[in-house]
Amino acid sequence: MKQILLAEDDPNLGTLLQEYLTLKGYQADLTRNGDEALSQFVKKKYDLCVFDVMMPKKDGFTLAREIRHAHPGVPIIFLTAKAMKEDTLQGFRVGGDDYLTKPFDMEELLVRMEAVLRRSHPEAAEVQETVFKIGSLTFDAEKQVLSNGGENQRLTSRESELLKIFCLHPGQPLSRSYILKSIWGDDSYFNARSMDVYLTKLRKYLRPEETVQLINLHGEGFKLVMN
Repeated sequence: MKQILLAEDDPNLGTLLQEYLTLKGYQADLTRNGDEALSQFVKKKYDLCVFDVMMPKKDGFTLAREIRHAHPGVPIIFLTAKAMKEDTLQGFRVGGDDYLTKPFDMEELLVRMEAVLRRSHPEAAEVQETVFKIGSLTFDAEKQVLSNGGENQRLTSRESELLKIFCLHPGQPLSRSYILKSIWGDDSYFNARSMDVYLTKLRKYLRPEETVQLINLHGEGFKLVMN
């Protein structure tokens, strides 16, 4: 059964979409805003996302951009009340696969979803890596150890989780919100301050390898760079 993530702040339309897709044989999870959708996305693997553009807390374009940074392959269809060419182009620029203007016919959405799913090529489930090379350093995520030659730095569980998410996405920008929701479960102020402390510690641990940097991206988040 294909897994669909819906993000629609109109409760009537959202429920209608969820019920319709369920009847058509999909497992559709409904969220009411961009933050809720991102929290749900990190919990499970989805085959397709259907996002309203104008939503509270986090709009559909911002949501798609954050998801695309970490998961470039998941298909996204945008729903919007706007018919302006600029909005359509913006949707494709942030990685949208298709775009429907409200009001739309449910059958048209279904046909477009099926077409997008056919075009996408779901990758076989991968065995997630646990050992990573970071320049001359070696990180064993399972043992929670960062090695530099014969010297071993034992990491805490949070430090290990944080370093692992960067190692799984080397060179890719990861938003603060995405990291927090993936590891801490929500992006509250308290958790954000906690993450900053752990980032400072990780930078200290990575300092012996001069070709590696864990950099801030103003307005975007963070990126692990290996020159």
